Amino acid sequence: MRVLRSLLCGCRRIVTMLLVVLMLTALSGSMALAQTAATSQTDRIAALEKQAADNATAIAAAQTAGDNGWMLVSAALVLMMSGPGLALFYGGLVRKKNILGTMMQTFAMMAVITVLWGLVTYSLAFGDGNAFIGGLHNVFLHGVGLAPDVKYAATIPLQTFMVYQLMFAIITPALITGAFAERMKFSAMLVFMILWALIVYSPMAHMVWGKGGLLNAALGGRFPCLDFAGGTVVHVTSGVSALVTALYLGKRLGYPKVPMPPHSVVLSFIGACLLWVGWFGFNAGSALGAGTLATSAFVATHFAAASAAVGWGAAEWLRQGKVSALGAISGAVAGLVGITPAAGFVTPMSALWIGLIVGVFCYLMVVKVKAVFGYDDSLDAFGVHGAGGTIGAILTGIFANSAINPIFGAGKATGLLEGNYHQVLNQFVGVAIAWAVSIVGTLMILFVVDKLLGLRVSEADEREGLDLSQHGEEGYDWAH
Repeated sequence: MRVLRSLLCGCRRIVTMLLVVLMLTALSGSMALAQTAATSQTDRIAALEKQAADNATAIAAAQTAGDNGWMLVSAALVLMMSGPGLALFYGGLVRKKNILGTMMQTFAMMAVITVLWGLVTYSLAFGDGNAFIGGLHNVFLHGVGLAPDVKYAATIPLQTFMVYQLMFAIITPALITGAFAERMKFSAMLVFMILWALIVYSPMAHMVWGKGGLLNAALGGRFPCLDFAGGTVVHVTSGVSALVTALYLGKRLGYPKVPMPPHSVVLSFIGACLLWVGWFGFNAGSALGAGTLATSAFVATHFAAASAAVGWGAAEWLRQGKVSALGAISGAVAGLVGITPAAGFVTPMSALWIGLIVGVFCYLMVVKVKAVFGYDDSLDAFGVHGAGGTIGAILTGIFANSAINPIFGAGKATGLLEGNYHQVLNQFVGVAIAWAVSIVGTLMILFVVDKLLGLRVSEADEREGLDLSQHGEEGYDWAH
């Protein structure tokens, strides 16, 4: 019996030990499984986080590539506005003996202003400075590399921004040439334009678009003036300077008694159409990206140009009983000028109103006001750009809509129709400053250049034409 009890007791102990071993093994397995599960969960979370980071990087890279691509195309479109757009538009409006001289003035700006921009004027316009002018930190394009500058555009290289803004600096002085067409020396024109880019364009560009600029609405200027793509910077400055230059130089020989019709409205027609297409880069490109704001500016630009062509054409039809091709294309250009400051701030229907108003207004300036005062603005640079830019800037303050561009912050009114009454005053301040800088700066430059070189060609050269007298060649060789 004792032996049996001992055996039973031993068996119980063995069974107990086996049970304990099994329980420990099971517990160990459970812990291992739990640890494995936890590790797998951590790995999955880490993998998801990495994938999200990779996706964000890919999205940012795609946005940068898309924005940069659009901006480079826009820069090319704006350059197309100068040559061939403006060159053909202005070239067709002069007499045939002056076509090359007129086109060369625009082409010269493509070369000379580019060199000047790289040396110093980009720095004066967009470099760090005070409220009125940029500094010299970026002369010779120092510090203007391939990394973005978040104050201007966070998704495109600073060099892309720089070269895009260069195209504006090229076409702006080229617009002035329409006022003194057929009578200024080529040498005097070059010196005048270089000084004008330094003294007039650079400070205006800095005040409206530069860091800390007095009129910069996006970066907290003292008088936030809404100017999306250059109503004041480009059109008011060039148009007012054009008027001052035309008055200073005096009238062309024989004007207004001798008829001086355009020698080729066909060339001007082609040029105007190129301007219309290029203007999409001018206005929609000023969104500095390929997003919805670019779409809005694109649509507003097209609608305003069409509406202004209708407005000018209707006014001409009522007065003369017919619509001319020259009137229609002039109206379209006027509408493009008028919508420029407003393109990124207004709805399509507001753009229609702006275009209609500007089209009729510029028609009256060219046909009525010019006739009353008798000044010889050869190609109506002031009547279209100065007048159209001025009225367009004011209308921007009226029609600007925060649903399109909440530039002052979410929930804050932008224009007069939304309840921001102060914005119209700010627009007047911006326009007044542009007028003042243009008048004073242009008069100073004209006086200096006139004393140094003489501004106007001789009577003999003017009668012969700028093509032969200034360049020794002719635009048309009918003998061959």
